[in-house]
Amino acid sequence: MGGSEVTEAGDDLGRRTLQKVIWRLIPFIFLCYIVAYIDRVNTSFAAKSLQLDLHLTKVEYGRGAGLFFLGYFLFEIPSNMILRRVGARIWIARIMIVWGIVSMGMIFVKGVWSFYIVRVILGLSEAGFFPGMVLYLTYWIPARDRARAGALFMMAAPVAMAVGGPLSGALLEMNGHLGLKGWHWLFLIEGVPAVILGFLTLRFLTDSPEKADWLRPEERTWLLNEMDAERARKASQMTSSVATTLSNPKVWLLCLIYCLNSSVTYGIFLWLPQILEELTGYKGFKLGLINSLPFIAAIVGMIVIGAHSDKSGERKYHVAFCSALAAIGLGLAAVFSHQPVLFLLSFALCQVGQRSVMSVFWAIPPIFLGGAAAAAGIALINAIGNVGGYFGPDMMGYLAKRTGGYAGGLGVLAGAMVLISILVSSLRLPKERVA
Repeated sequence: MGGSEVTEAGDDLGRRTLQKVIWRLIPFIFLCYIVAYIDRVNTSFAAKSLQLDLHLTKVEYGRGAGLFFLGYFLFEIPSNMILRRVGARIWIARIMIVWGIVSMGMIFVKGVWSFYIVRVILGLSEAGFFPGMVLYLTYWIPARDRARAGALFMMAAPVAMAVGGPLSGALLEMNGHLGLKGWHWLFLIEGVPAVILGFLTLRFLTDSPEKADWLRPEERTWLLNEMDAERARKASQMTSSVATTLSNPKVWLLCLIYCLNSSVTYGIFLWLPQILEELTGYKGFKLGLINSLPFIAAIVGMIVIGAHSDKSGERKYHVAFCSALAAIGLGLAAVFSHQPVLFLLSFALCQVGQRSVMSVFWAIPPIFLGGAAAAAGIALINAIGNVGGYFGPDMMGYLAKRTGGYAGGLGVLAGAMVLISILVSSLRLPKERVA
């Protein structure tokens, strides 16, 4: 067999193996992340009902919605380190089962303080899920394909908003059935899938390629050799110790970038249904349907931009471009905050940019982090970054109360995306081989 034939055979084996890995893992964790996101942001669809029944002000609602991220922050790094030690299968299952039960427990909330407490506990319960999945993908997907795989996984966020809107709206219309409020039904029914998927995780996820009996021996060997070679190739330029990671300026810059992006994400996600309800007068299922439109556009953007980033091998300027695009969309949304059609179109542009940030951003840390440092670094970035999930909703509620509208808050979020574009452009990264 000639050299070119050997190369072609190896390439074919690699493509086949990677395709099998992606089709085995991505659809399942994609579904898990959809459920996670719905449970995280379904308070936004119940916002008006919660404010009415629990006597919450807009400021109290925004604060309570954001308090999820306090609990999330506190347990994020320990959770990822435990996952690395005990394996993804057991730890992800534990996270999902517990958060599903806590989410259903929202039906027992009676006032502002119980609302605050349950949101903190929900954050504690879900901590580690997302960075755990990001870390898990680094065990299975070579760096050159990671943005595309990440985009497929992270499409769950806009899909959750697209699907969760109509679903939550329909559940809210069950108000009064069996003596329960509409928002009781919402939290009860939307919490169940997390528990079911948690038990399925025990059977479905495989901790590492070495244990993948669903791969053929030659496929498993190819993947193990590929990932070992990648780790060896990057060893000279990677940070591998936890202590060094915690003092690495690049890690803290990524923390700041992600914090700003989380402020925008949850400033949008946890307020958009209420903004649209006040703007259009729609409620229930129809409101959820309108709410889903910007996120359908975002899905297309994530696929296209993630694939282009992988093809070019470039990361940070893709993030910078997407951030600038999101800033333009948010700025236009602030200008058109009283014109429903133009507002929706502006938000669609914003989400094409902002959600695409996420399909590329998480391909950056593994470029210079490896080993235990990758587990700690990814968890630290996600933990610190998600603190922004508190500030975004809280800021939107405060400015809405002070100004009587949402344009000011949207303008602040647009400024945050401009700052992200500037910061990520300043990041110095080692060159990454993509071929």
